[in-house]
Amino acid sequence: MTGSKPSVVTLGTAGGPVWWPGQRPRAGISTAVVVGDRTYIVDAGTGVGRQLVQAGLSMSSVHGIFLTHMHSDHTVDLASLAIFGIMRMPADPTHTVDIVGPGDRGVLPAPTARATAALSPVFADEPTPGTARMFEMLMRAYATDINDRLFDSLRPTPLDWFRARDIVVPGDAGFHANDCPTPDMEPFPVYEDDVVRVSAVLVKHAPMTPAFGYRFDAEGGSVVISGDTARSDNVARLAAGADLLLHEAVDFGWVERRYQEQRDLSAKATRDHHYAAHTSPREAIELANDAGVRQLALHHLAPGNSRAEVWDRDRHLFRGDFRVPADLDVIELAR
Repeated sequence: MTGSKPSVVTLGTAGGPVWWPGQRPRAGISTAVVVGDRTYIVDAGTGVGRQLVQAGLSMSSVHGIFLTHMHSDHTVDLASLAIFGIMRMPADPTHTVDIVGPGDRGVLPAPTARATAALSPVFADEPTPGTARMFEMLMRAYATDINDRLFDSLRPTPLDWFRARDIVVPGDAGFHANDCPTPDMEPFPVYEDDVVRVSAVLVKHAPMTPAFGYRFDAEGGSVVISGDTARSDNVARLAAGADLLLHEAVDFGWVERRYQEQRDLSAKATRDHHYAAHTSPREAIELANDAGVRQLALHHLAPGNSRAEVWDRDRHLFRGDFRVPADLDVIELAR
């Protein structure tokens, strides 16, 4: 591989499928890994395209888009990246932008123990599409727009630029969407070009699965993005010796306050999910220490409007450089 030292732009740092209130709310989760003149985007939360513009990163520099999992707060602006994005890309494609992410879950999740009646899925004929199928359906939904601009303005179509594909979990990992969603495993390759190599592991975000964390290795350093996960040994393996780990964090004090106020079954089930599938700031710090990470940044913050002291409270426990970046912060690697 060739290339320069990677840097990171935190395009959006909030978690959750909501618009957080406040004067300066954080944008939806999305991270740009920049290596030389190339950009690789991880997750496409709400506002990602506008944030990319604000960061001064061109769509024509984007070579890959990686989805950690299929929750809407990580995928909701994928269509806008493709459809708005080509308006700022050359008419004649210069390269392929790979969209890489989870495949079809293959089976519905088991109902929560809180359920008191049988549940019926929406779109039962195709209830759990993966990355490639989702992208195809999104482009079909916008076919009127795409064809109009093709026939009227001779614009390229997203299909000229973007290619979506599903990650295939290694067969010997022992993965099963319901029975074994996060088997212990070593990182495995999912993408490589002449400047970066990307590896993945399954992370602990059940019942949403497969869910991945990613590691970007370039000539000048390594960046790891946890994805949404409870504390996971797989993430520790992925992050071993990394220059920078961006790890999700949830304010569990907020979880308790919110779901004590809402005592219906949905609120109780959602509280259960937060504890089973997310990480506290302290847990993220402990994992980063165990992995020997040089820099730790907390992102995918939920709620996206918590006070700074919630995230900073345990910073003294981290043995490296700790930060809670704002949207559009640039993080350089320190080796």
